[in-house]
Amino acid sequence: MTKQEISEIKKLFTQNNCSITRICGCYVDGEKNKKTELKNAFLALPEEEMFKYFEILRKSLSGTLGKNLLTLEFPLNAEYEGGAQEFLLRLRDSKLKDDALLEEFYDKIIETYEFVGNYLILTVHDVYDVPGRTRDGITMEDASDEVYEYILTCICPVNLSKPGLSYDAAENTFRNRVRDWVVGPPETGFLFPAFNDRSADLHSVLYYAKDSEELRENFVDRLFGCPLPLSAGSQKESFQALIEETLGETCDMEVVKNIHGKLSEMIEEHKEEPAPLVLDKNEVKTLFASSGVANEKLEEFDRYYDATAGEDTSLYVSNVVNTRTFEVKTPDVVIKVNPERTDLIETKNINGRECLVIALDGGVMVNGINVHPYIAP
Repeated sequence: MTKQEISEIKKLFTQNNCSITRICGCYVDGEKNKKTELKNAFLALPEEEMFKYFEILRKSLSGTLGKNLLTLEFPLNAEYEGGAQEFLLRLRDSKLKDDALLEEFYDKIIETYEFVGNYLILTVHDVYDVPGRTRDGITMEDASDEVYEYILTCICPVNLSKPGLSYDAAENTFRNRVRDWVVGPPETGFLFPAFNDRSADLHSVLYYAKDSEELRENFVDRLFGCPLPLSAGSQKESFQALIEETLGETCDMEVVKNIHGKLSEMIEEHKEEPAPLVLDKNEVKTLFASSGVANEKLEEFDRYYDATAGEDTSLYVSNVVNTRTFEVKTPDVVIKVNPERTDLIETKNINGRECLVIALDGGVMVNGINVHPYIAP
């Protein structure tokens, strides 16, 4: 899914645009016991409750594609009878009105979802009449050409509110506040089917993880049967290791600056595109070659790539490069440079010592104090 498609679904979670038919939930305690369940027609809820649910639903579609939001593809066997995709399809088609199917769904989550504390499993069913669009992107509300039916599930922590004092208006005094159980923003969620090309894609699911480094591999495997990509942090570590191993002793400042610059240029050129920028193995190899990596160093590139990232792994560029800063770090010094001015830094051998040299163009401040560069007599 693209940012625009996710945004289109999030806009449905407002009172004016809402078409949600049903909401169901299961409250689970820290011992994995079902404490209570809810089943309601969504539009029959009190207005204040509706707004709270809207906020939770929007949160489960928030974050960065390739980091918090991942489009997962179902393997073929998941779509056979008894497979993970086939089960979710039956759940969607039931419109959340099949109690036995709902109980089985809750049990699947409870069995594999590792969480310390209480949580709420919240699921909604919606039927969205997708408006048509002209070639130049203008939405035509009265020209729908497709109906997108989906379920959205959020798993939210439920914690005791903090202790404190509250004002009792009736008694005109302050009292100890009564602590109650409060539903927090979702830790995990998913949208099925995915909304790809503004249409239902029954072969994929959009998965949300609040913590991009805690993707819950076992939970995803059991509930969806889908392989997870490398986490954002793992992609960055793999890319850094790939540079170091490919270049070996020739991994110097200039080549790293070139790679950073090329990636920044690619992001700038791609910024108007709806889908995030992703590089496969061959594209990363081309990037290295265009950044000054010698051909003889690229002879072992494929082997290094397969070992560090995985043969079929693609890397999100936003995960492997920080376009806002260029950092140079030693055991005792950290220097952050405007990525557009990496030309100001270089390495030089001075009196037998390898030194980092920074051109002092413009003013210099130390601890907020304007200083003047030293001029030798």
